[in-house]
Amino acid sequence: MVEFLPASKSISNRVLVLNALAGGGSDIQNLSEANDTRLMQTLLTSDDYVLNAEDAGTTMRFLTAYCAVQPTVRQLTGTERMKQRPIGILVQALRQLGAEIKFLEKEGFPPLEIRGLTHQLASSISIRGDVSSQFISALMMIAPVLPKGLTLTLEGKTGSKPYIEMTAALMRKFGAQVSWENNHISIPAGTYQSSAYTVENDWSAASYWFAFAALALESEIILPSMTLRSIQGDRIIADLMEPLGVMCQPRGSDLLLMRKEARNEVEFDFTHCPDLAQTVMVVCAAQNIKGKFTGLESLRIKETDRIHALTRELAKLGASLTEHQGTWHLTPSGSLPENIPSISTYDDHRMAMAFAPLATLRTIRIENPQVVRKSYPRFWDDVRQMGITVSGH
Repeated sequence: MVEFLPASKSISNRVLVLNALAGGGSDIQNLSEANDTRLMQTLLTSDDYVLNAEDAGTTMRFLTAYCAVQPTVRQLTGTERMKQRPIGILVQALRQLGAEIKFLEKEGFPPLEIRGLTHQLASSISIRGDVSSQFISALMMIAPVLPKGLTLTLEGKTGSKPYIEMTAALMRKFGAQVSWENNHISIPAGTYQSSAYTVENDWSAASYWFAFAALALESEIILPSMTLRSIQGDRIIADLMEPLGVMCQPRGSDLLLMRKEARNEVEFDFTHCPDLAQTVMVVCAAQNIKGKFTGLESLRIKETDRIHALTRELAKLGASLTEHQGTWHLTPSGSLPENIPSISTYDDHRMAMAFAPLATLRTIRIENPQVVRKSYPRFWDDVRQMGITVSGH
């Protein structure tokens, strides 16, 4: 049994922002211990002029919108990688609402200087639906505190819909009204209310244990306090992993993972669950399963360019990842190399955890293993408790 699963970082970060917009005072239980969440909690209560979001994309995006409705002037910055992650679309939307935001270095990218809006210029704006859902969630969460509320029109294809739905559900929990019909999200002006809330355990973290179950020769893994009925979109990992060789059964308040026969080929669309792509692809490469994948475009602007990172690291397993007209094809080699070169993580927590389950089949080395602190600080402790040794440097 996995002794510990972290609380959802996605829920925790949203609840912290909503609590701050409500004036504080909420009774929040089971808050994530992830570094991103600790940062969010610290920066939301900081009086400093410069707020450093480090490498936390969610923190950067949510704080940009939050600072835009505060009666202060703040500078928001981050790591060198954060300064390469585009935020221009969110800034443009906030400027339309009346916020004064300057790009301090490169146009369209952090760092930013943000002066909170004093007069709302627009109550209806449009934003591309295929950009980061965090931009949309950031705008949604500040909508009730805007004097005129906000109607968002999502243009084109909308990605990561479950995360937008999660934001709406949590906003309602804190007293906001949210309606989403077709491509219009309407949120009237109102007042957030403090609320008692217990954060669910994290389905994104659970996904790595599905991968361990898929690759172990014999495995029964129990995930504590997990429910298939969740507001987290990544609960779809239970469906994605079934053809990859994992059966999932509820056991009271826990989930039991057991190995089963896997298919030879799979097709998945990751449009609404891009954070699961790395985990699934590693399992496919290790299980000799051919894959055809779509919906991976947003992976290029994550903690690293995850398409580039996956292509390089999967090659170390003998697998190739190629793209043709928006579809990525994964072709495994047929068998894993006996000696796998050291796995690079590119300062990306999900690269480290996605490749870790290979330790059930081969001796592997994970470079910079401490990157997991971003979302799952106790990951390697849990791996050791499963009787698996993973070395790092």
